Amino acid sequence: MGILATVAGPLGDQLSNSSTGAIIAAGLSGVFVLAVVLNVLRQLLLRNPKEPPLVFHWVPFIGSTISYGIDPYAFFFKCREKYGDVFTFILLGKKTTVFLGTKGNEFILNGKLKDANAEEIYSPLTTPVFGAGVVYDCPNAKLMEQKKFVKFGLTSESLRSYVPLIENEVVEFVNRTPSLQGAKGTVNIPAVMAEMTIYTASRSLQGKEVRSKFDSSFADLYHDLDMGFSPINFMLPWAPLPHNKKRDYAQKKMAQTYTEIIKARREAGGEKDSDDMIWNLMSCVYKDGTAVPDVEVAHMMIALLMAGQHSSSSTSAWIMLRLATRPDILDELYQEQTSILGSPLPPLTYDILQKLPLNSQVVKETLRIHAPIHSMMRKVTNPLPIEGTPYTVPPSHVLLAAPGVTSKVEEHFPNPVEWEPHRWDAGKGVSSVEQSEEKVDYGYGLVSKGASSPYLPFGAGRHRCIGEAFAYVQLGTITATMVRLFKMKNLDGVKGVVGTDYSSLFSRPLNPAVVQWERREEEEKKEKS
Repeated sequence: MGILATVAGPLGDQLSNSSTGAIIAAGLSGVFVLAVVLNVLRQLLLRNPKEPPLVFHWVPFIGSTISYGIDPYAFFFKCREKYGDVFTFILLGKKTTVFLGTKGNEFILNGKLKDANAEEIYSPLTTPVFGAGVVYDCPNAKLMEQKKFVKFGLTSESLRSYVPLIENEVVEFVNRTPSLQGAKGTVNIPAVMAEMTIYTASRSLQGKEVRSKFDSSFADLYHDLDMGFSPINFMLPWAPLPHNKKRDYAQKKMAQTYTEIIKARREAGGEKDSDDMIWNLMSCVYKDGTAVPDVEVAHMMIALLMAGQHSSSSTSAWIMLRLATRPDILDELYQEQTSILGSPLPPLTYDILQKLPLNSQVVKETLRIHAPIHSMMRKVTNPLPIEGTPYTVPPSHVLLAAPGVTSKVEEHFPNPVEWEPHRWDAGKGVSSVEQSEEKVDYGYGLVSKGASSPYLPFGAGRHRCIGEAFAYVQLGTITATMVRLFKMKNLDGVKGVVGTDYSSLFSRPLNPAVVQWERREEEEKKEKS
């Protein structure tokens, strides 16, 4: 009692002389310190040897969220050095188990639906943006049917029709964009490519009516809907925050716009006059004989617009930024077109794109280094033993695959941090990473399982991106068109490219990222004179 009295006496006097706010602050500080101490002791003394090692962290709930969020790849490689390919970290209170390497990609991306699913992870984030009844807001079997509808709408005939539409949109955009006027100048690449890819995707895949609306209010609605992918919405998609209120309004207005387009087409007789996706989905029927409701067509079109736009915008920007660091590659691309196609250069076609290997390799190499999505997650629903290890991942965990890691290691790609399109030249070892593999039908046609490849910019398994073929056509056409129009280089004194912004679900270049440009016809005039 003597010691207690000695301590309690002065402490009581101190508290009696303190304000209520100071007492509350002191109490909260004490609770925080105690929580940190208990969290550290739990990690040091209560480790479960049957579960993957837990990345050490000080603060409970927050865990490794900040270091992961700042630079996921730096975090992955640092943890890999210490813990190996399999480890668990705390992400906003959730135990998230990472399995790196091709075996990890196979384990997670080709996992059985009964053991791990994507719906529980992504539905809270995507459903308010896309709308009800589609993608992750429906049974997996229905999602597979929806993917089949979209995939079979991307026929070779459709892709062929898109090339001239995309080329025309790029040329028209360049001709009316103030920062691209004159003989030479500077331009903020992420901003212009984001706008350009909206126009190219909306005119080709979305249809002429949707494209016409991007010249007015539709672009503002798109921006408000895009804010629905804010990181905070992984936890609080329902919160009455200002950006969520705008998101919900934009979703309703965009869905209404699509349903009005569909209604007008049906009232006009429903005769197909183009190869856009709306026409394709309007005629689709589920296996049970139910026609796809117009509202679900509208929601699928929103999903296509939102998901496809991020990857195309980001990748096309990275392509331009990388070319600005390598004027030699830019010149090679132009020479490739003139030597194969002759001069004057003819309008681009789908067949012409197939004759331009370096053009394709530029797209491929950019996707290797700058994959649009750095993390692919699944919710564990059954205990999952990891072969070759003593570990079993329990249902309380989330699985995380990072295919971008395998494309950044020396084992698969010599000098992996260097952007070098020629590594994909025919006959070189790297070209074999896309070798044909076992194919499987998840319900939307045969696709390569692909997870054992170190190059997976579009994912693998049942959730592999169905827009892959369109993405290559869109990016290839944009690149070939820009090469015809411009020479580019970094600003004087600038080396390399800007860093990556990981603050959203989709990776993208930090903004602004300014480069110098010069109209190619002006350069040709100089050479002739």
